[in-house]
Amino acid sequence: MNQLADHVTGPVLAPHDERYDAERTGWQIARRHRPDLVVGAVRPADVQAAVTYASARGLPVAVQGTGHAAAAVAGTSGVLITTARMSAVRVDADAGTARVAAGTRWDQVVRAAAPAGLAPLSGSAPHVGAVSYTLGGGLGLLSRTFGYAADHVRGLDVVTADGRLRHVGPDREPDLFWALRGGRDNFGVVTAMEIDLMPVTTVYGGALVFPVETAADVFGTYLRWAATVPDAMNSSIALIALPNSPAIPAPLRGRRSVHVRIACTVGDPAAGERLVAPLRALGPSIDTLGALAYQDAGSIHDEPAEPAAVESDTALLGDLDDHAVRAILDRISLDAAVPHVVELRQLGGRLAHQPAVANAVGNRDARYLLNLVSRLAGTDTGPARSAHTGLLDALAPWSTGGRFLNFMNGADAASQVRSAYSAADHRRLTGIKAVHDPQNVFRLNHNIPPTQN
Repeated sequence: MNQLADHVTGPVLAPHDERYDAERTGWQIARRHRPDLVVGAVRPADVQAAVTYASARGLPVAVQGTGHAAAAVAGTSGVLITTARMSAVRVDADAGTARVAAGTRWDQVVRAAAPAGLAPLSGSAPHVGAVSYTLGGGLGLLSRTFGYAADHVRGLDVVTADGRLRHVGPDREPDLFWALRGGRDNFGVVTAMEIDLMPVTTVYGGALVFPVETAADVFGTYLRWAATVPDAMNSSIALIALPNSPAIPAPLRGRRSVHVRIACTVGDPAAGERLVAPLRALGPSIDTLGALAYQDAGSIHDEPAEPAAVESDTALLGDLDDHAVRAILDRISLDAAVPHVVELRQLGGRLAHQPAVANAVGNRDARYLLNLVSRLAGTDTGPARSAHTGLLDALAPWSTGGRFLNFMNGADAASQVRSAYSAADHRRLTGIKAVHDPQNVFRLNHNIPPTQN
């Protein structure tokens, strides 16, 4: 430990250290790493030192990003690198790009880009870590319009298992560049990325909230409406269990409600009004739609920032119909809090196309992403697992068989990684892993093992 600490600017902590628990704890508190050492990286050289130390001793390395970043497994040994101290953004307004350090959150990038009239392809929760989100694909508020965040990465700085800091891009180690964009932290620790920014300052956005009794009508109308909208329209629909709080309107308090979330890049608010008219005609109890500065777009989903114990599951689905709606509603107890969130995010648009510089993000033919989230009162995941499995089974006729890496954070996530890729792409990923991490040092994650000779 002392040998490593001599080469690291940030803290190096063992289980007996007072700051150990705080350093190893991320947003997900139901599943936490318990490593031999935690390295609080401040600079790329700290990451290099930590990886070199671990590799020389045959120890696994895990990376803990900021915000909602959640590990697929909770490691019980090895070295955990935390990146929260590596937080910086540099915007090049003329080039329309940003350089983003490993621990930076999306809200920081949004604020830095806004004065230039630009916006990143950030997530629905602005407190999500930008790098981990992007490496997993990055499905955000404007993805139907512009594609995945991973589609707009120009270059990456990454420390590989040999301790080298590499600068990779389309013309520099293109295989590794392809794998990192969609393969997350399987191939190294990314210390910074250069990304495209979009010429977006405002969206037509907000939420429509309906009583749960209207769920069948709202879901059915939403699905028919979603099949007609242009790529400029980004939306999702969710059943959400609301708290019993005076801040919630009385008819919705302590019960489920139906939320339709909108982020539209049509420019003219009147055009947005015309597009959402079929949904508004259903008579929402709450209507927050209007012109919205992109800096405030986190209010659309209004997701909690505080650490939480949750269990989640996901699936990718094809085209949905009224039978699919009935399959969802028949499996949900409308006054129960499990699952807390049952969400469908519309895909398609630019998401269906590979970018000019291809990457490893798979399953681009899916039409919807299903996201299930349940809060846990304690350590018992049984009720949540049972509810999730029942709903996933009910929707099996509409499933593509694939999953999306960023939302793959349930108890079975480690065994589901292959479903994020085509068979050919997974083979290519295991081959690249064999070149850059043959000992599978980076394995406490959504693991892609190296090809075995």
